[in-house]
Amino acid sequence: MADTPETTETARDQEFIEYVVKMLVDNPDDVKVGRKIDEMGVLITLDVHAEDMGMVIGREGMTAKALRTLLRVIGARNNARVNLKINEPAGSERARRMETP
Repeated sequence: MADTPETTETARDQEFIEYVVKMLVDNPDDVKVGRKIDEMGVLITLDVHAEDMGMVIGREGMTAKALRTLLRVIGARNNARVNLKINEPAGSERARRMETP
């Protein structure tokens, strides 16, 4: 399938977040970015290695907030609402705490 200008333009948000996150983390091969479009807009999902969650979230969530802000700017250029969901990895501390009664 050949890239149309529309396809290339709309996939930039996914490529951007993947590039930035891979530069932040210690395990770039474990970074997985998904993209879903629905009536609410574009949802970018991000999966990273459990050890890298701290770098992606940042102190008090500042890194995650910055990533979301940049994605919204990219979306605004394409008249789309773009949101970022960072999935909790299976082996993370938070996942273990939530499982413990």
